[in-house]
Amino acid sequence: MKIAIIGTGNLGKAIAKGLITTNAITSLYLTKRNLNSISEFEGYKDVILTSDNIEAVKNSDILIFAVQPSHMEKILVAIKPLLHENHVLISTITGFSIEKMENIVGDDKILIRAMPNTAIAVGKSMTCLCSNGNGKNRIKVAEAIFNNLGTSIVIPEIKMQAATVICASGIAFWMRLIRATTQAAIQLGFEAKEAQELAMHTCEGAASLLITTGNHPEQEIDKVTTPKGCTIEGLNEMEHKGLSSSLIQGMIASFDKINSIKTDQL
Repeated sequence: MKIAIIGTGNLGKAIAKGLITTNAITSLYLTKRNLNSISEFEGYKDVILTSDNIEAVKNSDILIFAVQPSHMEKILVAIKPLLHENHVLISTITGFSIEKMENIVGDDKILIRAMPNTAIAVGKSMTCLCSNGNGKNRIKVAEAIFNNLGTSIVIPEIKMQAATVICASGIAFWMRLIRATTQAAIQLGFEAKEAQELAMHTCEGAASLLITTGNHPEQEIDKVTTPKGCTIEGLNEMEHKGLSSSLIQGMIASFDKINSIKTDQL
């Protein structure tokens, strides 16, 4: 696939690393105004670094946009004359609707929104996808890209804001929980490196159990809680202190914030 990432910031870099690692490219253009910030990609076969979006668009079929929301409209206006019927436009821009993209480049274009997370750099992203009418015929292209970089699901666009909180911001939420587990392990006597290893691999194991078995979390919790045991004692203390409610309230606060950002962009 001939792919261009327009705006290779943190997320763009993560996508690029994933594409390169999985050999998912025929060519990969990476654009950035300051090329020094993406110099780590110099020397990779079939990877071209450029500050010229026009060059990238002309030489690519799949365009992945990972720019700041405030830059997106200007970029779409600039590349509109270059777009042809085979171009697939994939936007990772938070709050930038398909309707807004159609108003700029036309509703005859293939438009897809993708919400990956930074775990895409290690092939473990949970990516949500949606599209316009024409995009439905090519959504499999986006699925192929992002399934190579983790897992993807197709959802209605109306759920993309919530998906951003759960999947993209969710990486930060889980990192904080892992950090807290690490801190507890240190207090219980482990060295910092050992503590983090215990925390992160236990987290990975818990997720893998659910993915592999399809079980509800409570089914797995029941397997490790015994009457008057230490596990239920710890769980109850966490709930008394508001673990679940704090996490839910935090995610709702994040959702409210992302909706306010979308309103400001209108």
